[in-house]
Amino acid sequence: MKIYRRWIRSPGAIVGLAIVAVLVGMALLAPFISPFDPTEAQLTPRFQPPSLEHLFGTDILGRDVFSRVIWGARYSLTVGVFAVTISVLVGSLMGSLMGFFYGSWIDDLGSKAIELLLSFPGIMLAIIVVTVLGPNLQNVTIAVGVMFVPRFARVVRGSSIAVSQTTFVEASRAAGATNFRIIFRHVLPNVLAPILILATMTLGESIIAAASLSFLGLGAQPPAPEWGAMLSGSRDYLRHGWWTVVAPGCMIVFAVLAINLVGDWVRDILDPRLGWSFHA
Repeated sequence: MKIYRRWIRSPGAIVGLAIVAVLVGMALLAPFISPFDPTEAQLTPRFQPPSLEHLFGTDILGRDVFSRVIWGARYSLTVGVFAVTISVLVGSLMGSLMGFFYGSWIDDLGSKAIELLLSFPGIMLAIIVVTVLGPNLQNVTIAVGVMFVPRFARVVRGSSIAVSQTTFVEASRAAGATNFRIIFRHVLPNVLAPILILATMTLGESIIAAASLSFLGLGAQPPAPEWGAMLSGSRDYLRHGWWTVVAPGCMIVFAVLAINLVGDWVRDILDPRLGWSFHA
């Protein structure tokens, strides 16, 4: 009930969740709600402006932009979610180990690895990873995931240090529990709140990063209807068909804005000062 009341009192959360729900619906139902094939060139005139038949107009190959935008939601959300999942899993494991073994060689080695990754600008690190692995959507997912691993590792490390010094962790040690049992039974469950907050806030950045890589030609390859790739393919035709740029651009803006609004709401709900904890 507390969560429901906070949601009702937050107009931003209502708007954000509504937009996210629409985007998720578009991604899941794309094969059923897109009026045209998003990749096949049509016989309709090129750069047909928005109309009742083509709500967002057509592009240089006569493809329906509305259909491509719908399918683009599936591409962008999938990459964003899986990239954040990679960041959460790898970063949380690294951070919890570093925090639990604070001051040991594990902490030193992990800190050096994080410093190495942070020495590169985030998007540059992603570009390097994609260049090594090859330009496709799967490798973009891995690259964006690696890009945000240091962020999660640092946050989880700091929280794990504090949790590792609590009385219930000391009691588990005294009872003979193994280090890994303590980490997975006590440490990680008690740092879920910052992980969830950071994951929500990072999802929007992941979508932007993936779109940026596709815009540079390192992500989704033509004719895949990914939002960043759509921007890249239409940027030279802004005067002839402005709608081919505005439609995917607005979708990126709306998606990131909605996710950030939801992230703010999640942060307020899971604020440590509210007394939320996950003691096992």
